[in-house]
Amino acid sequence: MFHAWPHRFAWSRASLLVTLAATLLAVVALAACVGDEDSGQLTVYSGRAEELVGPIITQFEEDTGVKVQVRYGETAQLAATILEEGKNSPADVFWAQDAGALGAVAKKGLFLELPDSVLERVEKRFRSPKGQWVGITGRARVVAYNTQKLTEQDLPDSIWGFTEPTWKGRIGWPPTNGSFQAFVTALRVLEGEDRAREWLRGIQANEPKAYRNNTTALLAVAAGEVDVAFVNHYYLYAQLKEQGPSFAARNYSPRAGDAGAMINVAGAGVLKSSKHQDGAVQLLGYMLADKAQRFFAGDSPDDAFEYPLAPGIPTHPKLVPLSQLKSPNLVLSDLEDLDGTLEILRELGIL
Repeated sequence: MFHAWPHRFAWSRASLLVTLAATLLAVVALAACVGDEDSGQLTVYSGRAEELVGPIITQFEEDTGVKVQVRYGETAQLAATILEEGKNSPADVFWAQDAGALGAVAKKGLFLELPDSVLERVEKRFRSPKGQWVGITGRARVVAYNTQKLTEQDLPDSIWGFTEPTWKGRIGWPPTNGSFQAFVTALRVLEGEDRAREWLRGIQANEPKAYRNNTTALLAVAAGEVDVAFVNHYYLYAQLKEQGPSFAARNYSPRAGDAGAMINVAGAGVLKSSKHQDGAVQLLGYMLADKAQRFFAGDSPDDAFEYPLAPGIPTHPKLVPLSQLKSPNLVLSDLEDLDGTLEILRELGIL
């Protein structure tokens, strides 16, 4: 009996080791399963509002089975976050409201070069010349005006006309908005730094009212808080759909075809640091396929009223086709100096 105890002890120790090993294997297997489940989930940093892109992202999930986690925010802030995070960014895709923010990220070498199958869905002018980002929809800059106070004939040919003293106290703008900042960048590219500062100071002298985004600026125009505001074209159509033709605002594209009538893109790029690059590229391809492009063009209950960029997709009948808009000759990749624009806006006390 005395010799049996060491034998029992040895058996118990072996059993314990087997049990521990089995437990460890189970934990590893569970972790692997969790990893497999998570491996299909994409993280998108979206400077596009949830009400604009949320429905089509949900449709992508349903059609592909790929889960998408979206972090919504201002385009400029998200671009700054990605630049700060660098190679450690959890983002797979950056979907920006304008080409300037995309260019700023591309300039730091953080984007993957996209395959031709994605890039060739759009014209060269609507994508990065180095293949680092691609436009998904087109967006026209316009001046929204109050129809109870003004007609198009009352509006100046150029955005420079709004620096005249007659517009004092009558202007609204959203200076923290990415598309507005892209417009200022375009003004810098087209007319130079000094002229851009001159325009901004001229508007400042007219005591503009600042709004947090395009929608609030447009609503302020319709409510008569201001007579005009610098916005993107599609916000008007959402309000007309919701409130009807009595909504007291309309769009005006400056006749001079200057920066105030620029055509920008909302576009996206895939981060080099993405752990799900195939799925990220798949998302971009999906957004340039017919279903998504028709969604953005307005062929859906949600009516996004944006300009489709893929060939063969008709523009919404309420919109003036891109080919008929008088806009400046602008290379969108030249809008990459977002930092320079933010510096000027801060210098002048606009931000």
